[in-house]
Amino acid sequence: MPSPVAPARVSAVPRRLRLVCAVVAAVVVAVMVVVGLTLPDSSTGVVEFGWVDQVALIGIGISLGAGILTLGRSRVDADASGVAVRNLFIQHVYPWSAVTAVRFERKSAWATLQLGNGDEVSLLAVLAVDGEHAVHAVDGLRALLAEAKAAEPARPPLLYDD
Repeated sequence: MPSPVAPARVSAVPRRLRLVCAVVAAVVVAVMVVVGLTLPDSSTGVVEFGWVDQVALIGIGISLGAGILTLGRSRVDADASGVAVRNLFIQHVYPWSAVTAVRFERKSAWATLQLGNGDEVSLLAVLAVDGEHAVHAVDGLRALLAEAKAAEPARPPLLYDD
């Protein structure tokens, strides 16, 4: 079977997760704005709510919405030089020489990179629920990895190599 032609660049984002996060964040912000605006109309009989409480509730809603949106920040960008992985807050860049395999098993929720030192890096941007988009991203990553491995100079075997 001929190896697939490697694309010049592969980018992946979690499409469905971003959509779900955007909808949930919008609902949370809308509910908190409604609660904040209707707050002065309600009273416990002991405590009166003022405009500061309204602003605080709306601010909390916006903060919660922003926090929910950060769940969809994951991204994978790869080219001939290596792969950049951003999962939530942390971004790592790996050269292809450090990657041994791109794995995406049937029962996995997301793809992973197998590194030469035995570590495994989750690719939260390549989710199984994204279907064909995830498959195309994994195929592109595998093609880039195969191209990089083919371009590596052959090294002589070491004594402990099998």
